[in-house]
This record gives sequence, structure tokens and C-alpha cells, in this order.
Amino acid sequence: MTEPRFSARRRDDARAGDKRERILRAAVKVFARKGFYASRVSEIAKAAGVADGTIYLYFKSKDELLTSLFEDRITRLLEVLHREVEAVPSGPGRVRRVVELQLGLLEGERDLAEVITVNLRQSTRLLKQYATKRFTEYLDLMASVIADAQHAGELRADVSPRIVARAIFGALDGIALTWALGNAEPGGLTRAGTQLADVLLQGLLPRPTAA
Repeated sequence: MTEPRFSARRRDDARAGDKRERILRAAVKVFARKGFYASRVSEIAKAAGVADGTIYLYFKSKDELLTSLFEDRITRLLEVLHREVEAVPSGPGRVRRVVELQLGLLEGERDLAEVITVNLRQSTRLLKQYATKRFTEYLDLMASVIADAQHAGELRADVSPRIVARAIFGALDGIALTWALGNAEPGGLTRAGTQLADVLLQGLLPRPTAA
């Protein structure tokens, strides 16, 4: 007797998830086109094909919509990175995969790249208040990849994993920013990821000991 009720609940949950994702995707487009502060909730609702009030069923404010967008996307990124890193056996290979994968995922997502690299900078207070935990998890993951490779003797041990993680993030952020604001050349991020990984690994590989 209860199965139809549970099935209906699952369908409702699925529809709610789809609508929330539609709103997030619409927010990416509107924020990229108009900027965070100039964007209106009504414009996001129109782009998502929902009523204005529907936005507030999922997000309390435009500020929460932006931070939710960041948290949602970085959570997905972390899931992918964890899965991909575990599939690569060597430390240098993991570093390369982390770098190439992040830029590769943004390829074809110019609006998202612009929102993450430009619009979030307009709301530093929100990031500090709401998104610090996810960003810390992101840096922890990259630092752990470096640290594990150092312990295995695959990467030089005289550099701080946290500093390397921040340097990698800074490089990725800078590349994505200039790509999003420039011509967004097709394949540009993928090529940049390969080149960045080459440069990073050249500096991280163990130095030959003097005879």
C-alpha cells in the first residue's frame, strides 16, 4: 500500500532536483552576462522558466544562490577528482590528472568559468562566510596528492604541500580567468592544462643528488 506513495515522493524529489539545477544553470548565464550585483532574481527566474517566487523555495536570496552555485560545482569537482586520483597509480601522474582535469572540465563552460573566476571575486564576504569549508576541502585534496607523492619519493620533499596546492590553484584560476575573458579559444584550456602540468612537474620532480 505504501509503495505508490514512496514512488510519488521520489518523483517529486527528482523534479525538485531538476528545477534546482535549472535555476543554478540559469544563474550561471545571467551572472556571466550581467555580473552578480547587476543581476536580478526575476531575470534568473525567467531564464530558468520558473516563477519569481519559485527561486525562493530553493534559495533565500541572490547571495545564497551564488554561494550554493559555488558549493554545488566544487562538490561535484571534488567527487570527480577523488575518483580520478584513485585511478592513477603514480604521484606525478596524479598531479597531472588533477591539473588537466580541472581545466578540461571548464572547456565549453565559458559562462561557468567567468562566474567562478570573476563574479565570486565580487562577493568575497560571502565566500568567507559560506564557502570556506568547501574551498579548504579542495586545497586539502591537492595538498594530499603532493604529500603522498613526497612520501613515496616521487616528488621533492623540500616544498610545502599546502604552498604547492595554493600555487596550483592560483595558476588554474589565472588561466581560467584569462580564457573566460578573452577569446575562449576552443581547446585552449585543454592545451593549457597539459603545459601547466609539464611546468609544475619539472619543478616538483626530485633533484639529482650531487656526486
